[in-house]
Amino acid sequence: MTSHPAARPVADLFAADGRLKAIPRKPARREALLAHLAANLFEADRTYSEPQVNDALRSVHDDFPALRRYLVTGGFLSRTRDGADYRRQQQPGSPGGAIPAVA
Repeated sequence: MTSHPAARPVADLFAADGRLKAIPRKPARREALLAHLAANLFEADRTYSEPQVNDALRSVHDDFPALRRYLVTGGFLSRTRDGADYRRQQQPGSPGGAIPAVA
């Protein structure tokens, strides 16, 4: 068993109905959650509009703007400068969350 918080499963962050209980405050736990959400809510190689991103995130938590912001700033989702298009990043960490080829 490891003591690294990001290695802990994120299942305990969700209620029985599949909705997120709260957005973790600890960065490592939040990063694990964001990785989980990106992998489970967004397909690779697909472009999403902002309303589609909002709808996907709203399905798990009411504060979807915060989740969207965390996903972009954490590099899990990239977006165009105008915020119209979003894509799942294969590897998080793109600075600023902009899509380099489009931005």
